[in-house]
Amino acid sequence: MLVLAIDTATPEVVTGIVELTPETGDAPTVRAARHEVTTRGHAEILTTRILECLDEAGLARADLDAVVVGQGPGPFTGLRVGLATGAAFGDALGLPVHGVCSLDAIAAQATDVASLLVVTDARRREVYWARYAEGVRTHGPDVVAPAELGTSLVGQSIDAIVGSPSHTSLFSYPVLTPTAPTAVGLVSVALPDLLSGVAPKPLVPLYLRRPDAVELKDRKK
Repeated sequence: MLVLAIDTATPEVVTGIVELTPETGDAPTVRAARHEVTTRGHAEILTTRILECLDEAGLARADLDAVVVGQGPGPFTGLRVGLATGAAFGDALGLPVHGVCSLDAIAAQATDVASLLVVTDARRREVYWARYAEGVRTHGPDVVAPAELGTSLVGQSIDAIVGSPSHTSLFSYPVLTPTAPTAVGLVSVALPDLLSGVAPKPLVPLYLRRPDAVELKDRKK
């Protein structure tokens, strides 16, 4: 099975082609991947990077079997680019499109940690966050100021933190990688549904708050 993985929930635009075989089981193999940091260029580069991954892997679009896309949380504009692109590929090629929490995809790459905190940039001096115990999300996703999050975690046992470097540094926990979702992380979260062939649920973006840009009539309300 060949899976296209996409995430635009963070400033790091992530694309990749991941292969699942009976031999690899729950250890997906990356055939090609691209990671590029951009704050506002998601729409301009995403499709190009997907095509680069297909070329590097020696594949055509018709060779793909499924799409996995990060649903956030993330800023409105960047996040919807990834979701729209993933949905477009699925619709054009007749492929199932599975949405996953982008914070789960980051956590999936931080193995052997009993208690993990994931934080990413939510702008407005806030962070998106989620907490995990033995690889299972127990709190979040949510959005909050770092100081408020730190206060709420006082006295709680957290073994490590992972995510945006400028925000993980605000907490006194050991820092792990990766800093953003990866192709393998995205596919790992969706792996049970991919292998079982279950029909994907509708893609629902995790904005967690209203977009910065609203229509004038909404501002008046």
